[in-house]
Amino acid sequence: MTSNGSVTLAKAMWRGFRGKCPHCGEGHLFGRFLKVADHCETCGEEFFHHRADDLPAYLVIVVVGHLVVPAILAIETAYAPAVWLQLAIWLPVTLFASLALLQPTKGAIVGLQWQLGMHGFETSKLRREAGELVLVKARAA
Repeated sequence: MTSNGSVTLAKAMWRGFRGKCPHCGEGHLFGRFLKVADHCETCGEEFFHHRADDLPAYLVIVVVGHLVVPAILAIETAYAPAVWLQLAIWLPVTLFASLALLQPTKGAIVGLQWQLGMHGFETSKLRREAGELVLVKARAA
C-alpha cells in the first residue's frame, strides 16, 4: 500500500488502466468485466459514484479505428485480397482489439476522475488533501 502522499494524475490513471485502485494501487477496480467495484477491498476507497459513461468506448473506437483502418487500406492497396478474406481477418482483429482496450480505458477514466475529484470523488479528494496537510505540518514540527 502506498503512503498517504499525493498520487499524481499519471499514476492514478496508470493504476486504473491496470485495473487497480487509483488510491492504493493494490485493490481491484472492477468487480466484473466493465462493472466498477463499489469500493476498494484493500483501502476502502469508494468508486460507486464514478461517471465514466461512454467516454471509454469513444476513445477505444478512435484508437482502434486509427490502427485498423490504415492497415486495411495498406493491405487492400498492396495485395487486393478477396472481400471475404478481408472480413475474416479484420472483423476479429477489430473485435479483439476493442475488447482488450475497453476495460483498461475505463479504468484510466475512473482514475482520472478520482484524482481530479470529479463527480462524487470531490469528498475523497478533500479528505486526501486534508491528510496531506496534516502530514506536512507533522513533518515541519
